[in-house]
Formats: sequence, structure tokens, C-alpha cells
Amino acid sequence: MQKTRGPYFSSCQAREGTEEGPAVVKEAGLIDKLTAQGCDVKDYGALQFDDIPDDRPCHNAKNPRSVGHANEKLASAVAEVKKSGRTCLVVGGDHSLGIGSISGHAKIHPDLGVIWFDAHTDINTPLTSLSGNMHGQPVSFLLKELKDKMPDVPGFSWITPCLSAEDIVYIGLRDVDNAEHCILKSLGIKYYSMTEIDQLGIQKVMEETLCYLLANKKRPIHLSFDVDGLDPSLAPATGTPVPGGVTLREGIYVAEELYRTGLLSAVDIMEINPALGKTQEEVNTTVNTAVSIILSCFGKEREGSHSPSYRIPKPQKSI
Repeated sequence: MQKTRGPYFSSCQAREGTEEGPAVVKEAGLIDKLTAQGCDVKDYGALQFDDIPDDRPCHNAKNPRSVGHANEKLASAVAEVKKSGRTCLVVGGDHSLGIGSISGHAKIHPDLGVIWFDAHTDINTPLTSLSGNMHGQPVSFLLKELKDKMPDVPGFSWITPCLSAEDIVYIGLRDVDNAEHCILKSLGIKYYSMTEIDQLGIQKVMEETLCYLLANKKRPIHLSFDVDGLDPSLAPATGTPVPGGVTLREGIYVAEELYRTGLLSAVDIMEINPALGKTQEEVNTTVNTAVSIILSCFGKEREGSHSPSYRIPKPQKSI
């Protein structure tokens, strides 16, 4: 199991602090906990990104050069990890980094499928975004069907769209812009809002999701997990919390089911923002939630587990 420690990056948000997310997750003992459950962890450390001065907005996209160059660097790092045959974990960090993480993964596994776990679709284009924040736009840079809707954005000349609309499933939606909803419907993208999760239950949602993504063949799965997909009571230290989200039990179930497929090839855990916790308890709650999801992605079972070599001890015979 490979761990790429999260990129320190928050240039596309109005509310800074996500660049500190990876450090607090690591400080919570993530590597030791993964190792204890049998993972072979290789920590590649934090990616460092250069400051780009005078990074003016373009087509209503804020800090495009910084975001573009950061994602290009991350894409190269993820591709190198996938070449080695390891599962890749990216801890962030701003969810705009999903552009680089998924692009890098697709360089090695172009047939991958994506589960985007989020309260938001993050599929605005630079021309439809009302805020200009690029953490609300990453999926638009990845979809082939939106290529003719995308303006030239400085910093992104390197990118080639790598996903078709049928390659992605959303889980947890409950805050979708009008333009984003139009894109979802016009492209026929599969999604489960909180309404569908309430109606069907998370077990049925995951059954249908995996059936959909794996209908034609088994292929690598990339989970891009924004902690704001969870209810804010579980992840209060994040930038765009939305009430009425996925429970911890449901989030862990999603992770467990993906692990059981044997196809989970890369995981992003994004938008952990210690600066936005009102108290240390809120920061700790968010970090502990993220760690729980990560551990489940890599094999932790709630029923417990044991080594195949374990033998129940017998009492020694008395002489």
C-alpha cells in the first residue's frame, strides 16, 4: 500500500487552511495505524508547490496558474506511484487537486472508474462558476464531453480530459448549482444525492454503483472523497459544510465495500481544514473521521480481524 502524503495547497479557496490538512492527519498516527493493520506503507512526503506571483483570474477561474501547475506536479507523482504497482493515497488539501490525482492515475490505468464522494458535484466550468473557486471545477477539466465547453486556462495546457461521463458516479450530493445540474442531466451522469441515499439505503447505493462501474469489465477504481460529503457533525473543520450529510456508518460502509472489490487503486481524502475548526475538538473530530475512512479503505473491518497464522493458545500441561 502506498501513501502519498497530501499536497500542501489551498490557492483556489477563499478560506485558507486546507494545506495543513495532511499534516494533522499524519500527526493522528495514520501511518502507524495502517501498518498495524498489515499495510506496507511508503510515505512519499508532502509535495511542495511554487508560489506564482500575480496569478490573475482568467475566465472567472481564480489562481489558475498556481492550481494548474500544482495539479501537473501531482499528476506526475501519482503516475510514478501507480507505475510501481502500489495503491495511492493522496491526503489534502483542496479538492481541485482531484484534477492531478485522477489524471496521473489515468496515465497508467486509462480505463479507471471514479467515485466522487462529495456534497457538491465540483463540475462547474470556468464559464459557469459563480464563485471562480477552482475547487468547484475539477471534474469539468477531466470530462471528455466537456472539452468543447472549456476555455483555454493558463496553467492547464498539459491536461487532456481522461474520463467519459459514464466513468464517474457521485455519492452524497445535496448542494448543486443550476449549471451543474444541467451538466449532470445533459451528460447522463450517474449520481446519488442524499434523497436517493435516504430512499435506497447505502447498501443498495453501493451495489448499484459497483454494478454500474463494473458492468462491462473489472477495472481500477479511484475514490475521490471530500469530507464535506459527510454530515458536518462528523467533519466540521472543512470549508463548505452542508447539513444533512452521510453518516459515519454509511461513509465507512462505502470504504469497506470498495476495499472488498480488490479494485480500489487510488484514494483522495480532501478538504480537511484545521483552520476552520472552531475548537480543537472540532479539528480532532474531523481528523479522526478522515482517519477512520482511510483505514476502512485499506482493510479495517468493524467486525475485527486476525492473522491467518494466529493459533488459540492451549494451557501447558502440568508436570
